[in-house]
This record gives sequence, structure tokens and C-alpha cells, in this order.
Amino acid sequence: MSGSVLYDVPGPRAIARNRIIGVITILVVVAVIAFFIWRLIATGQFSAQKWIGFTYTRIWEQIAMATVRTVAAFAAAAVGALALGFILAIGRLSDHAWVRWPVTVVTEFLRAVPVLVMMFLLYYGLPVMGVEIPSYWAVVIALVAYNGSVLAEVIRAGVESLPRGQSEAGYSIGLRKAGVMQLVLLPQAIRAMMPVIISQLVVTLKDTALGFIITYEELLLLAKQLGAATTIGRPIVQMTMVVAVIYIGMCLLLSLVARMAEKRMSRSPKVQGAARHLDVNPRTHDGGTDTELIAQQRL
Repeated sequence: MSGSVLYDVPGPRAIARNRIIGVITILVVVAVIAFFIWRLIATGQFSAQKWIGFTYTRIWEQIAMATVRTVAAFAAAAVGALALGFILAIGRLSDHAWVRWPVTVVTEFLRAVPVLVMMFLLYYGLPVMGVEIPSYWAVVIALVAYNGSVLAEVIRAGVESLPRGQSEAGYSIGLRKAGVMQLVLLPQAIRAMMPVIISQLVVTLKDTALGFIITYEELLLLAKQLGAATTIGRPIVQMTMVVAVIYIGMCLLLSLVARMAEKRMSRSPKVQGAARHLDVNPRTHDGGTDTELIAQQRL
């Protein structure tokens, strides 16, 4: 045998059982969706009277402004979280204990504190000490702190999951640790962990909705306000549907942009140049002591 068997091919009985479970699952999901739609129709949620508020231009202007404020908070939080994630990840990978341990403590602390608690402390706690902070910055800072610490662990795990031969090949051609990290390890780790990074950025986008609790005027707060407006028939369900569609659209757009960035990064001259400089034998991927390296430096 060439290797260990990690997965047994299912037999006829197992295949039939899996198909039955799949069919039952689909039927249950369809039944739940059908019941939900039926209740919406039975309670008149699709009647013209319930949707009359969306015929006003002013309503859509408010929705557009709330969407812009949501995107503004997410954009600042995403950039800050990525920057903080790289800083904390590099600190945790440091060879110096006096750098590594404090960064580890800060990362674990930020991961342990819920985002909503951070927002409360920033928006309601700091004024008690004489420091006023706008709701926008309370949302952004809280999202940066939490998601940055999570991304730090994602990036660190991606770097540490790479074969040891990758870094050894970099050192063998004269690169220092900073060069190995920048040219060899981080590009590969980011590509490998890109799905997880995108998933965390989607979480960041959806967590902007927590800002409504500290009165940040984003989509969810607007949905609550317009949904309770008696002048347009209190369309809380309809506003929820509209906001949900907007969030889904933004998440899909974010995933599309991330895939484009991933493809562009894979064609980056820096990454391709590093791949040409370093040729690591596939047999080194076990990380053993008898690693056989082929490191070539272009003169």
C-alpha cells in the first residue's frame, strides 16, 4: 500500500442511506420554506397596502443613506481588522518571547470580549470618564479589535501550517526572517486561508448591524424605525425583507471582489518571482529532518 486509507468508499447500502437522508433533508427544508411563505400570504404581508411605503422616494433615499453608513463602517473596520490581524500575527510568530507573549495576551483578550460589550464600553463607558466618542467610531473600533484578533489567529495558523521546507529554502538563499515571511510564507498562507479570511470579513459586515443598539444609523436601525411607522402601515416584515436582500447582495459582492483579488494575487509578479527562486522538492512536505531541498537563486 502506498499510504493509509483515511476514507472508505461507501457501499450500496450506505449510498442508499445517504440518498434517503438527503431527500428527507431537502423535503424538510422545502416544507419549512413553504410554511413560512404560506403564513406571509395568509397574514397579508404581500398585499399592496403593506408595501405602499416603498412607493415613496424618501423611503428609498433613507435606505440608500443607511446602506452607505453600513458600508462606511464595514470598509473602515475591514481595513483596520486586516492591518491589526497582520500586526498581531507577526507578533505571535516572533522569535522573541518579550514580543510574543504580550501580543498573545492582547490577542486572546480581544477575542474573548464580545463585540457588543466593546461597543457598550466605548459608547457608554468612556463618557463616564470624560471621553466622548461618536457611535460610528465605537462600531468601527469594536469591530477592528475583535475581527483583527480573529484574523491574527487565521493568518498565524496559515503560516504555521506550511511545510518547514518552505522557510528553510528561503533561509538557504540568504533571506532573513522578514524576507522569508514577506516573500515566501505570507503569500502562501494568505492564499491558503483566503476562504476563512473572506468568511470573517462577511461576519464583520453583518456585525455592523449591532451598531443599532448604540444608535448608529445603519440599516437595521432604519428598518426598526420605519417598520414601526404607523403612517406607512408598520411594515416591519417588509423592511426586514428589504434589508435582508441588501445584506445578501453586499455579502455576495464582497465574495466576488475577494475572488478577483485572489486571482490577481496568484498572478502577482512578487509571488511568481518567489516561486521561481524557491523550488521545494515535494518530498520535503513531511517536515522531517532528512529534508531534501533544492534552492535556486537567480543571479
